[in-house]
Amino acid sequence: MIPHLLLERIRRHLNSGGIIAYPTESCYGLGCDPKNYRAIRLLLGIKQRPESRGLILVAGNMRQLQRYIGNPPPQEELARFWPGPYTLLLDASRRTPPWIRGRHDKVALRLTAHPDTSRLCRMLGMALVSTSANLSGMKPAGNFRDCTARFGKDVLVVPGRTGKRKTPSTIVDFESGRIFRP
Repeated sequence: MIPHLLLERIRRHLNSGGIIAYPTESCYGLGCDPKNYRAIRLLLGIKQRPESRGLILVAGNMRQLQRYIGNPPPQEELARFWPGPYTLLLDASRRTPPWIRGRHDKVALRLTAHPDTSRLCRMLGMALVSTSANLSGMKPAGNFRDCTARFGKDVLVVPGRTGKRKTPSTIVDFESGRIFRP
């Protein structure tokens, strides 16, 4: 459970365009408010990652993802993957910011089964950007201490435990079934 004071601190930090690090299924992730372009630019700068690649959004419930999906598949089809460690590439809605899609027509979304990540998104009432806590191409941070050492005061690190998964989420194009990241 996230204590009320910490939740309010996280909320203020995100609202002011800040970046957080939080535990996910396999490692710590970096995140921010996906609607805040200034925060996205800061996050991409920290990671040294180009905007053209796009970003994954993670959520605690379907309602938080619906605004980003252009042509939603039936719930029972999504239930084969979610909640779980699958990031699905789905048709992006017109409300999906271009800095989330990158150069793509689809958006990468995950309804997480990680209890802390799911709870955090539900308590904040929104989906979060979810990218590994590292510089692009480097090993991601696996715990609170590692995140704090790597990012210092640039990132608000949320305490918690990562899941037991050894690899990042599997990325699947929902329409074609093609796997982009096993």
